[in-house]
Amino acid sequence: MWPSDVTPLDPIITMPTPLSVALTIAGSDSGGGAGIQADLKTFHAFGVFGTSALTAITAQNTTGVRSVHPIPLAMVRDQIDAVVEDLAPGAVKTGMLATAELVETVADAIAGHGLHAYVLDPVMVATSGDRLLDEDAVEVISNRLLPLARVVTPNLDEARILTGQAVEGVQGQSDAARALVDMGAEAALVKGGHGEGAEVIDLLRIGSEEHIWRRPRLRTRNTHGTGCTLSAGIAAGLAAGLDTAEAVDRALSFVHAAIASAPDLGSGHGPVNHFAPARAS
Repeated sequence: MWPSDVTPLDPIITMPTPLSVALTIAGSDSGGGAGIQADLKTFHAFGVFGTSALTAITAQNTTGVRSVHPIPLAMVRDQIDAVVEDLAPGAVKTGMLATAELVETVADAIAGHGLHAYVLDPVMVATSGDRLLDEDAVEVISNRLLPLARVVTPNLDEARILTGQAVEGVQGQSDAARALVDMGAEAALVKGGHGEGAEVIDLLRIGSEEHIWRRPRLRTRNTHGTGCTLSAGIAAGLAAGLDTAEAVDRALSFVHAAIASAPDLGSGHGPVNHFAPARAS
């Protein structure tokens, strides 16, 4: 029963008009800190309506991934088609894609539907160290997904794998970002969270233009889902009509706040705080 002073028609919150839509194509994290779950929480935090296409079901928690069950390729494509044909996402992001065949399927869907505001998070290894992408899928990502991406968001290890470069220091990040743009991405954000030192340095290259963010490194075990959350935040910004640099800036600020206020759950790499305030406007 509804309370006497509240009915289903009462406006509880004011929604942005028109409401932006974003699509995440990624795996499920049963622990709730990464994957589809983190993406949808992030979309919500930024005031964007979230839709999803599930690529895999994982059994995992903060200590690691126990098992992965891929979703059939036809079902993944059907999910994407169903969302795009009715809910018209303003931006899309991909996360865990696992296999070369799945990368091909998703690339066909993104290209076929003309989804230009595309954020590629090249998920290869979980925070726990568990591998989430087959080795033969890396080349397919480079050949098929990178040329479709508005922005690609590798961490240092992923940037090394994709470019074949050492990626050491800020100059290494700059060189890797340039290589990724040369490989076809419109922009490349090479993240420094897996580096060393007192600062986290994130470097974005858009064409020939570079942006650098420096923040104090937060010494914490609670970093599960940071990559998913960041790429989802960028996609939310793009869906809302922001340019790439502004979308990246706001997403980085959100992730920093989410790590700083993490709820300290679980006994492994704990999730970040998706209740952290987002700069949605």
